Amino acid sequence: MIKKIKVLMVDDEEQFRATTKKILNKKGFETVLADSGEEAIDKLKENPDVVILDIKMPGMDGHQALKKIKKISPNLPVIMLTGHGALPSAEEALTKGAFDYLTKPCDINLLAAKITDACHLSRTDAPLEEKKVMDVMLLIEDYSTLTEESTVKDAIEKLEESFSSKISTSRLMETGHRSLFVLDNNGALTGIVTIKDMLKSIMPAYLSAPKPSMADSIQYSPMFWTGMFYKEVKQLAKMKAVDIMSPAPLTIEADANLMETAYMMVDNKVRRLAVMKSGKLAGTVREQELFFEIAKILGE
Repeated sequence: MIKKIKVLMVDDEEQFRATTKKILNKKGFETVLADSGEEAIDKLKENPDVVILDIKMPGMDGHQALKKIKKISPNLPVIMLTGHGALPSAEEALTKGAFDYLTKPCDINLLAAKITDACHLSRTDAPLEEKKVMDVMLLIEDYSTLTEESTVKDAIEKLEESFSSKISTSRLMETGHRSLFVLDNNGALTGIVTIKDMLKSIMPAYLSAPKPSMADSIQYSPMFWTGMFYKEVKQLAKMKAVDIMSPAPLTIEADANLMETAYMMVDNKVRRLAVMKSGKLAGTVREQELFFEIAKILGE
């Protein structure tokens, strides 16, 4: 069993600590919390792999805490969190031994990637290896899915939930999903429903039918469009998700190289791939996961 990365999250805002812990744990990390620099020093006895440290805190601030952490555990990587107006302070922290810094609000996927990188680079006995799909993918249990019996209304509610349940505070952002995987009763992937599929499905057939002469001017008049969107959306809700879904995405193995992943996306003009492990659906890798890897590499 792979050992989870233990993260010490240090911040004086209670809601942010609780939210971060919930999301990071969901992504496979083990998260320990501290509400001050003083408590962070005490929590070092729990042997975290990475520390996320807010710079601006009452009492012992982030700079003071960083200094003590480095004195106690010189090789422990520390990622600083700072506001946009305090970048010089964050850059100063780099000169004092911080691994990196992120400005608020920070995307949770980027934060997770930084944590993984910090932990990996701190383990000097482990050779630096290029990441695999399994290292960046979104696990299937964290992605929005539907059964073949689901209606389009179910799909819309699931996507809406994925957006509304994501966190966006002054310090943290998590984006919703733009598609849903459709699974059969055995958990096998049979198709995908995207927002684009929904938009296509509300187009009345007569919009693409051959038009008689002089019809173009009528079609695009305000009167022609009035009420059409509302009416078609109401009809859409009654349909089955399988009736509007696109074919299942192309698949890639969890241990595949990221360049192979990028090549498949570009060559096939797709934005996501389904990830398979031991013959079973394990998750998805999307263009945004590759984007964060690009950003990370350029930032090294």
